Amino acid sequence: MARALGEFERHIAVERDLTVHTVRAYLGDLSSLLEHLTRLGGQDVTDLDLRALRSWLAKQQTTGRARTTIARRATAARVFTAWLHRTGRLPVDVGARLASPKSHRTLPSVLRQDEALALVESASAAAAEDGPIGVRDAAILELMYATGIRVGELCGLDIDDVDFERNVVRVLGKGRKERTVPFGLPAAAALRRWLDHGRADLRREGVGAALFVGARGGRIDQRVVRQVVHARVSAVPGAPDIAPHGLRHTAATHLLEGGADLRTVQELLGHASMATTQVYTHISNERLRSAYQQAHPRA
Repeated sequence: MARALGEFERHIAVERDLTVHTVRAYLGDLSSLLEHLTRLGGQDVTDLDLRALRSWLAKQQTTGRARTTIARRATAARVFTAWLHRTGRLPVDVGARLASPKSHRTLPSVLRQDEALALVESASAAAAEDGPIGVRDAAILELMYATGIRVGELCGLDIDDVDFERNVVRVLGKGRKERTVPFGLPAAAALRRWLDHGRADLRREGVGAALFVGARGGRIDQRVVRQVVHARVSAVPGAPDIAPHGLRHTAATHLLEGGADLRTVQELLGHASMATTQVYTHISNERLRSAYQQAHPRA
C-alpha cells in the first residue's frame, strides 16, 4: 500500500504537476482510506472494492465530517482507483461507481463597490506614510482587485510578467496553465510606484525578478499577503472580513455586475469549468434580492 501511494504521489506531483497543497490533500485523504482498508483486513490495494470505499465514506459521516470534506475525499478516492486501474494494479476501476454527497455551496463574502474603492484608496493614501511596505501593499491590493488573480499566482509573479504597454499581466495558474489578465490604469500606476520607489529599498541580492518582495527582501509569502488583506479590509467601516480569495470573489462579482459575460469572467479567473464561475451569478442575485428586501416597502 505504501509503495502504491508513493508512486501515485510521484504521478500527481511530477506527471500531472499539481500544486504542493493539492498533493498534500490527496495524500492525507488516501492515507485515511488505506488505514481504513487495513482495519477491514485488507493487505494490498488490490483488496480495494466499492464496499470498502462506501464504508470509509460512511465513517467520515458518522464522525461529523462536513459534506464538502466527504465530497473531496470521494473525489480523491475516484482519482486514485482510476490510476490503480490504468496502471494495472486493479482489474476494474472500483471507484467509478462511488457516489458522493452534493456539497452545500456557501456564497463567499464580497465587498460592495464602494467598500472596494475605499480599500484601495485608503491603502494608496497610507502608502506615503508607511514607506516601501505601504507602497507595496497598495500595489498588491490594486492588482488583486483589478485582476482577480489567486494569492499564489500573485506571489509567483516576476517583473517580466507585467506588460505596461498593454496593461496585462501573465499569470501561471493551476496545472501550470498560463493566461493573460488585463488591469486598469489605477493598478498600473500603483505598480509603477512600487517598482520605481519601493521595491529597490526592500529587495536583497539573489531575490531574482520577483515582482513583490517581503520585508526581508525575499519573494513575498502568501501568509504576508493574507495579513495585508485582513489588516487593510478591517480598516474599511462595515466591510466583511475577507481573505485574498475574497478579493478574487469581489473582482468577479463586480465584473458581472458591470455587464461582463460568464465566459469572459471564466477566462479571466482561469476556471477550468464554467460551473465554478456560475457561483458569482448567485452572489449577484443574492445581493440584488437583499437590496430589494431592504428598500422596497412591499418586499
